[in-house]
Amino acid sequence: MRAMTTRSCPCGLPEPYEKCCGRFHSGAAEAPTAEALMRSRYCAFVRGDAAYLLRTWHPRTRPARLDLDPGMRWTGLEILGTTGGTAFHTTGTVTFRASYRGGALQEHSRFERVDGAWVYVDGDFPE
Repeated sequence: MRAMTTRSCPCGLPEPYEKCCGRFHSGAAEAPTAEALMRSRYCAFVRGDAAYLLRTWHPRTRPARLDLDPGMRWTGLEILGTTGGTAFHTTGTVTFRASYRGGALQEHSRFERVDGAWVYVDGDFPE
């Protein structure tokens, strides 16, 4: 009998999706840090979960709707740096590189807590 292999979460951490970002996507838990929220948002892009992306976007910067490209194939995430964003902070930043088939995107993202939950505010694309 062949043993089943458990795939790691698309966010790059070794845990399976259900125990990693899946619990945030389902609403069973909230991301405890800005980095965890950023990883879960990347995973939502991989999975095409626009509802989660909108739910975790700051109300003052959230678009009315989000149309994801179904042909986009995300291939990896690399965290380049973080500031703040822990249980002891109200703001934080995460700089990351997200690879996709044919290229990569780098962003310096800002996060804030709203009613105790981390949300994405906006980001800059460094040159």
